[in-house]
Amino acid sequence: MLRTERLALPLWSAQDVAALRAGRRHPDWHPDFPRRDDVDAAVLWVDGDGWGPRSIVRGRTVLGSIGCFGPPEPHAGDAVLETEVGYGLVDEAHGYGFASEALAGLTAAVDALGASGTLPGGVRLRAAVRPENAASLKVLARCGFTGLRGSDEDGHLVMLRPVPPAAAVRDAGAS
Repeated sequence: MLRTERLALPLWSAQDVAALRAGRRHPDWHPDFPRRDDVDAAVLWVDGDGWGPRSIVRGRTVLGSIGCFGPPEPHAGDAVLETEVGYGLVDEAHGYGFASEALAGLTAAVDALGASGTLPGGVRLRAAVRPENAASLKVLARCGFTGLRGSDEDGHLVMLRPVPPAAAVRDAGAS
C-alpha cells in the first residue's frame, strides 16, 4: 500500500479486477468510476505484481487509477531500465491536485527501489499524453517528466522522467 498526504494507492486485488471486467460496482467506488481507461487497465493486472494498476483513494472513495504498464525493462536504445506509467481520475476529482499527488507517490516508490539497490541504476519513467491535455502535461511536469521522446503511433506525446540523480550516481560509483 502506498500512501501520500491525502491519498491511498492500493494495488488492485483479484476481486477488484473481476468487478471491473464484469461491470459490477463496488460501494466505495465514485459513481463515475470506472472510466473506460480504468477498465482497459484491467488487462495489465497480474496477481502479486507491484508494478500493476492501483486505485487512487481519497478517504474511502476510489476516484481513479494509477500504475505502471508492467515491470521495468531495458530500453532498446540505451539499456536503461524503463516502464510506462498511466493515471486518470473521474471528472469531479480534477483540479484538486490528486493526480499530481498520486503520481508523486508512485514515482517516490519507484525511486526508493532504485535507491535501495533493488533496481540498480534506477528506473526511467515514461508517460504518453494527448498534446491537447494541458492539465496532464502540467501534472507530468510537476512530477519531473521533463524529457520529450517524440510521439507514439496514436499521436500522444511521450514524456520522460529521467533516472533520479542519486540512483545514477550510486550506480556509477559501483562500476
